[in-house]
Amino acid sequence: MANEALVLYTNPMSRGRIARWMLEEVGQPYRVELTGYDGAMRAPEFLALNPMGKVPVLVHEGVVVTETAAICAYLAETFPQAGLLPAPTPAARAAYYRWMFFAAGPLEAAVSAKALDLLAPPERAGTVGYGSFERTVDTLEHAAASAAPWLTGERFTAVDVYAGAQVIWGQLFKSLPPRPAFVEYAARLQARPAWQRATALDDAAMPTPAD
Repeated sequence: MANEALVLYTNPMSRGRIARWMLEEVGQPYRVELTGYDGAMRAPEFLALNPMGKVPVLVHEGVVVTETAAICAYLAETFPQAGLLPAPTPAARAAYYRWMFFAAGPLEAAVSAKALDLLAPPERAGTVGYGSFERTVDTLEHAAASAAPWLTGERFTAVDVYAGAQVIWGQLFKSLPPRPAFVEYAARLQARPAWQRATALDDAAMPTPAD
């Protein structure tokens, strides 16, 4: 039986896939509560967990964690034995925080704005955190090209889960250009057994046409 101490509220068509991947990397047993877009996320009991009415939500021994980047960081710190924290050097820690917050901030905002045709006009680029989509993509490309082989160096960490998932999705859904640095980094990520397990579990939970 899965450990009731870790419960993930998720949907296979959401950023909850990142949280599931992170849990698989951590290696602790957990239970999944599949939460539909049929009103379940607006139910009072769910809103009591996350007033934003969205997944993923992680509940750990009664403590609620929302926001995917926060879930990844929380799990890495709560289960240090999984080895998903950066090396204890200034350079590794700086890269870890830099790219975690870059992915949660400018990258997420730029990709979403472009998908919705809501990018800031060039003359207003200075008013948004991402500046421009092109500059954000160039910055991400620099990070991926510099990964040796991971964003903090030799050690795979939670930032590779969170930022890396966005690179993978960017290639799958063509929201990021297929630059060699992205393709190669995504291939390294997709070769990880935890990513493969998490993907298989979420794919199996996808609704069928009959649903």
